[in-house]
Amino acid sequence: MACNYLLQNNYKIIDRNFHCRQGEIDIIAVDNTTKEMVFIEVKSRNNKIFGRGIEAIDNYKLRHIIIAAKYYLFVNKINFNIRIDAIEIDLKLKKINHIKQIL
Repeated sequence: MACNYLLQNNYKIIDRNFHCRQGEIDIIAVDNTTKEMVFIEVKSRNNKIFGRGIEAIDNYKLRHIIIAAKYYLFVNKINFNIRIDAIEIDLKLKKINHIKQIL
């Protein structure tokens, strides 16, 4: 759902489920509007018993996303403006909430 949403909103998907020792990144995309490389954390929920998806992205998780993003840029020799976003998916309502620049 998140990838389809991004493609419909002028993003180009570069990589999915990137894993390294430092952490993992759900989606790596380029925002064709701003020309930024975007590292996206996706959180989905069936209900709100455990809170919203964005609430699961704490400082610990953010630190690992940042380290993994730096590693990805270094290994692939990429020099791009970057941004870290989150996408919340409400599976019950089939609703997407894209939160830009969570850091």
